[in-house]
Amino acid sequence: MAEPFDVVIIGAGISGIGMAAHLRRQCPGKRFAIIERRERLGGTWDLFRYPGIRSDSDMFTLGYAFEPWQDERAIADAGSILRYLDGVADRYDIRDHIRFGRKAIAADWDSERALWTVTAETGEGRRETIAGRFLFFGAGYYDYDEPHDPQIPGIDDFSGLTIHPQFWPEDVDYAGKKVVVIGSGATAATVVPAMASAAAQVTMLQRTPSWYLSRPAKDGIASTLRRLLPARLAYALTRLKNVFLQHQLIERSRKRPAAVKAWLRRQLEKELGTAYDPAAFSPPYDPWQQRMCLVPDGDLFAAMRAGKADIVTGHIAGVDRTGILLEDGRHIDADIIVTATGLRIATLGKVAVSLDGKPVDFGTTFYYRNCMFSNVPNLAALFGYLNAAWTLRVDSVADWLCRLFEHMDAWGVDVVTPFLGEDHGLIEANPLDYFSSGYLQRARHLIPKSATSAPWRLSMDYPSDRRELRDTPIDDGVLRFRRASAPIVAQSALA
Repeated sequence: MAEPFDVVIIGAGISGIGMAAHLRRQCPGKRFAIIERRERLGGTWDLFRYPGIRSDSDMFTLGYAFEPWQDERAIADAGSILRYLDGVADRYDIRDHIRFGRKAIAADWDSERALWTVTAETGEGRRETIAGRFLFFGAGYYDYDEPHDPQIPGIDDFSGLTIHPQFWPEDVDYAGKKVVVIGSGATAATVVPAMASAAAQVTMLQRTPSWYLSRPAKDGIASTLRRLLPARLAYALTRLKNVFLQHQLIERSRKRPAAVKAWLRRQLEKELGTAYDPAAFSPPYDPWQQRMCLVPDGDLFAAMRAGKADIVTGHIAGVDRTGILLEDGRHIDADIIVTATGLRIATLGKVAVSLDGKPVDFGTTFYYRNCMFSNVPNLAALFGYLNAAWTLRVDSVADWLCRLFEHMDAWGVDVVTPFLGEDHGLIEANPLDYFSSGYLQRARHLIPKSATSAPWRLSMDYPSDRRELRDTPIDDGVLRFRRASAPIVAQSALA
């Protein structure tokens, strides 16, 4: 068998490329390989091809801390994000380490050899194995094969075209067509204004309203700082500013939800004028109990003011040949129906993980330091922030893992396990429960547990997470280390 890699990374999206870049920067001697099911890197940004696809976080926080975002636009389209990721991959010589067109399907840990063996399948059905000491999952949390299907009655009777944004065809012609977009989340808020420029009319059909935040697509302060300061310093200051402002908005939303609601409604009234309908913009939940929809340059509202787009609130009774019938008797004519009805969560890329042949049920494990799992050795997975940019977690976790690897090398150990006894007494308090989004609630049983405090939690508070991972010693009394074929011992015994 070929010499095992030090790290095997699953996924070549923002998480996987970020982990690889940190390895190249902090642990240049580590040998790594990336397994990627698609034929190019990019993950989410290569998967989704629907009109207008863009970031829903500013690129000064969605970009990596070590790689300044240099485009004028803070809210960027998918093509720009892919070019950014390509630049990172080339700059840090990552591309040659990616094994494209291979879908990881299983991973088994051999305790005696202290080794993960990952089984991957090619598009032709051929299976390959790759061995590594440490396994990192950067596969995101979407099911790439199956989106959420809400079972809309009569949808098969529709005579027009039905599209799910996750599988957008390349040759869709919607010029002059009537389009109904079912959904009210970030995808719908992106698709509607993008299609409105060419379609005859685009209707967002929502069952439940969402909270919207309009902001400029370009960051004026960032542009000013770039003119006055070196690029890296300007980027760091802009990133710090945006992290602070985002954190303040979330904190205020939790402590003073009524004030934030009033502020958001004033924004909407200013944007829409006489087109403002309070019923269409009054969610039955507080701001940030679901991810807030970002509207760059107010594009959705501009389409509504121009009469090219509208929002209808109601429950679907059924779909007929010509459109959608609502329970209150209204009928919405359509040539195209876009089902932006949500995503399906898949933990760890749907890879079957086992320890010495015994399957691991991650729904019964606890998170450790936002990335590892109780009693699972040499494995980490990235689940980003729901209330901030995903990449903020990538940077903090990847940095911590690299420091962990350095300590393990210094101690001469091969295995690290976050140890949790059966009598742990932890109180479960998963921060995901605060978010009422349907896709999270549907997958609650799949998501690992989280306790009330560190280290056994998945936190959604980036500033405190960054401090915790930066300042807490690696040898915290929880991690257990051992050499291959040796009993587990604490670090102090290895000195």
